[in-house]
Amino acid sequence: MDIFHLFSILIVLVAAFAYINHRYIKLPSAIGLMLIALIFSLSLIVLGHLDTGITKQIQHWLGQFDFSELLLNCMLSFMLFAGAIHIRFEDLKQEKLSIILFSTISVVLNTIVIGSLFFFIFPLFGFEIQYIQCLLFGSLVSPTDPIAVLSILKQAGVSKSLETKIAGESLFNDGVAVVVFLSLLHVAQSSSGEFHLDAVLLLFAKEAFGGLLLGIVFGWVGYKLISSIDNYQVEIMITLAVVMGGYTLAYYTHVSGPLAMVVAGLITGNHGKTLGMSDVTADYVDKFWEIIDEILNAALFVLIGLELILIEISSTTIIIGTLAISIGLVVRYITLFIPSLLIRFKEKIAHKTLLLLTWGGLRGGISVALALSLTQELNKELFVPITYLVVCFSILVQGLTVGKLAKKLR
Repeated sequence: MDIFHLFSILIVLVAAFAYINHRYIKLPSAIGLMLIALIFSLSLIVLGHLDTGITKQIQHWLGQFDFSELLLNCMLSFMLFAGAIHIRFEDLKQEKLSIILFSTISVVLNTIVIGSLFFFIFPLFGFEIQYIQCLLFGSLVSPTDPIAVLSILKQAGVSKSLETKIAGESLFNDGVAVVVFLSLLHVAQSSSGEFHLDAVLLLFAKEAFGGLLLGIVFGWVGYKLISSIDNYQVEIMITLAVVMGGYTLAYYTHVSGPLAMVVAGLITGNHGKTLGMSDVTADYVDKFWEIIDEILNAALFVLIGLELILIEISSTTIIIGTLAISIGLVVRYITLFIPSLLIRFKEKIAHKTLLLLTWGGLRGGISVALALSLTQELNKELFVPITYLVVCFSILVQGLTVGKLAKKLR
């Protein structure tokens, strides 16, 4: 079956699950879609025990979807740009210090602390894993995707300040997390496999600052082109060219595409919309990227649920996954608390805010995609099911309860 027909089946499933959720279950979109997809996957697994041919055929079809490639090198660019285009510079400026610290220092600390702890935990279950690979595991479960619960928190009546912190962290967090993962992956795949801080920092700087610079260039060029005409069809095509052209160039120049898309989206959403577009064009652009974001997010969470068919989960990985969930929550709170001490007094972050950021910091599809991109030599068979369990708990349990927590803390 070719890619068009596979993608067609996926879209049919997404539409069907979205209808069922909206009509009957009425959960938040991302959470409801993933829950239905998980139930669908479990049903197929049970059916497979009666007729193994059906399960094998479905596994074959899903295997043709390279989830890691699809998300990291395609969907992520559109989703980050679509998220950034709706963020206002004025809101970011008010929370800039919190966002910068939480999306950089917190991610790095998460990676180091979780990786170091599991360097001692894995041997308890009979797995002797190199320290660099443990750090790699830490980088898998560190990135958060709070965008999935942003609508829930809005309904719960959280402050504009907290809303901006969540949105800003979710955008920059993914970009920084991918850079951290790729830097560690480069070391893990090297012949020596030894961790050299200077080499990692140099690679990190190249990826991160190169991505930021590329995003500025593409965002500015797109803004200048948009401001020189007044035709919403052409201007929408220019925004598409910024995303697809910028992400492709980032891939071939080995700089961070996700960070480039966040910056390009911010420039397009602020200078582009306010200074370069008519009201009619700005409205069309907003709606176009809102629909793109909704469709891709829906497809992403359905794919996460369907991945259960391909992932082998044992009792050992369930135990380790449970430990990873508990440790991950504690470490996230600590690694949010430490940077918060660096924020000047007037921006001091309350304990309640840290609790909400901790519980609302969902692990999402990017963690699963990064885990699936590993090779067997880097313990893919161990890391993938553990990461998957962390993501499932995060989205289903934390996602379904964060609204109640927000109302209680309010």
